[in-house]
Amino acid sequence: MSDFYHHEQDLDRFRHRIFIAGGAVLLAFALLLSRFVYLQVVQHEYFSTRAESNRISLVPVVPNRGNIVDRNGIVLARNYSAFTLEITPAKTRGLEETIDDLAQVVEIEVKDRRRFKRLLEESKNFESIPIRTRLSDEEVARFTAQRYRFPGVEVKARLFRQYPAASLASHAIGYISRINLKDKAFIEESDQAANYKGTEQIGKTGVEAHYEFELHGKTGYEQVEVDAGGRAVRILSQTPPVPGNNLTLTLDSTLQGVAEQAFGKRRGSLAAIDPSNGAVLALVSSPAFDPNLFVDGIRFDDWDELNNNPDKPMLNRAIYSTHPPGSTFKPLMSLAALSQGKRTPNQAIADPGYFNFGNRRFMDDKVGGHGSVDMYKSVVVSCNTYYYTLANDMGIDNIARFMSQLGLGRRTEIDIPGEATGILPSPEWKAQRFKKREHQKWYAGETISVGIGQGYNAYSTLHMAHALGNVVNYGQVFRPHLVKNIKDPSGREIRTIEPEPARQIELKREHVDFIKRAMAGVVKEGTGARAFAGAAYESGGKTGTAQVFSLKGGRYVEGQVKERLRDHSWYVAFAPVDQPRIVLAVMVENGGFGAQSAAPIARQVFDYYLTGKLPGGPAPESDAPDDAEEVSDESH
Repeated sequence: MSDFYHHEQDLDRFRHRIFIAGGAVLLAFALLLSRFVYLQVVQHEYFSTRAESNRISLVPVVPNRGNIVDRNGIVLARNYSAFTLEITPAKTRGLEETIDDLAQVVEIEVKDRRRFKRLLEESKNFESIPIRTRLSDEEVARFTAQRYRFPGVEVKARLFRQYPAASLASHAIGYISRINLKDKAFIEESDQAANYKGTEQIGKTGVEAHYEFELHGKTGYEQVEVDAGGRAVRILSQTPPVPGNNLTLTLDSTLQGVAEQAFGKRRGSLAAIDPSNGAVLALVSSPAFDPNLFVDGIRFDDWDELNNNPDKPMLNRAIYSTHPPGSTFKPLMSLAALSQGKRTPNQAIADPGYFNFGNRRFMDDKVGGHGSVDMYKSVVVSCNTYYYTLANDMGIDNIARFMSQLGLGRRTEIDIPGEATGILPSPEWKAQRFKKREHQKWYAGETISVGIGQGYNAYSTLHMAHALGNVVNYGQVFRPHLVKNIKDPSGREIRTIEPEPARQIELKREHVDFIKRAMAGVVKEGTGARAFAGAAYESGGKTGTAQVFSLKGGRYVEGQVKERLRDHSWYVAFAPVDQPRIVLAVMVENGGFGAQSAAPIARQVFDYYLTGKLPGGPAPESDAPDDAEEVSDESH
């Protein structure tokens, strides 16, 4: 009995274990079934979408960048088609081995490999990536003959940016180059990240940068079906890209070429504006650079040459470099005096050849002085003593207030990046400029130098052309602009840059007319007469000389000073006198006196723009500078 009893007990225990194990199995199956129902029914739409996204990828199609033409339709920036050698990594048997074998067929440099590696990190496995761009016909033929050896490698036609005129107006047009981290941040901040998928280049400077989103266009997409290995199987659908808009500039490329040629190998800048609407006719920074070098990533040797060149060809001198304007400031001072009632045209001073202020003597530009000098004569002969006296009588606050109205000491808001504000000196400016309290105080003697365009004054050629344009336009201010209109790819005009006045300066017509006559006198009988002898039109101008360093009372002798320490040569002008169609400012670095270098350049620009005369070469330098009297001993 005891044996039977234990057998039943063990059997019950076994049945209990079977029940528990069966329950556990059923529970597990129930859980699996519920999970299956959840995934297949409840989450069906979610996972179906995920699966579809794994099967289908969106490949961006980069749009054609818009063209840039001058006011006469001459192309300054366009796209051209060229062959590239591209690799689809997913289709190759071995990427490094493939590239090494390709190098035996076409030339592949170290920079090509570096670029390919970077693009590979940013791309998907099934996208084709260029290993070599702009193949020659011979290279295309060599590869085609051996194409069977390279699965996943093919020749494709792509569009590249081209600047047909090379360095012409390069600082105004700008250039495009590869997108860097700073550019990516800008694109994301502008909410354009989706539109730049697949785009490799972006505008870096000039019009190319300022109007980037107009020129870029709208990116298209291809829906591509891929297999489990990431290989493209077929294209399911396409959304074509929309090409970028085209820009028509206000620049006259022939005038631009004349102005650039006039500089020759000299360093400097020029800004020419139509005062009636603010259209920039020419914008020169010499020397220039070839923007084509940057399109596909600039070579190290080319960049090293540009970056370390002492003449700084990458610097946009016309809008960024600022210098004291010298005597070109004097007509503006005269207008300020008339407008504020500090002088009348006939009011004269006796010029003994110096001006005493406290225990300091400011020497005149002419030994013994100019005798009796009224306002007209002060502009024509560029009498320093007249403006020493005038600056002292006006005071720095009145000078700064008036010059600010003309646009000095502030950005003109031209439609390219990189513009400097310049320096319009005032007590407020000095207090902010210097950290030490003893340097922040404005001294009355500093006002004297400001009156002749020296001291802390510092403006670009664009500043000076803009200010003079505002004067000869009787106070009506237009924002300088380089783009005339924007057109879509079909040629339909989308937007015109309307020449709307930005503001109106209160200037009396008789005062402006007097200044215009005085500046015309400079050309007829004053410091600009030699450069404009025999001109077929009447113009007004003013020469100027800006000191580079101080001789501490010594006498400046150009031949005894190193070339890069010589004075800068300035000239501002407008023409014709009655109804000005062009105003300009020219500055030649270390060019000496204003009539020596800058005025002859202005003459060639005016000759072409007003008469159609093309010069035969760079503007010559004057043998004997007519404006030598502009330089004071004290200011050196």
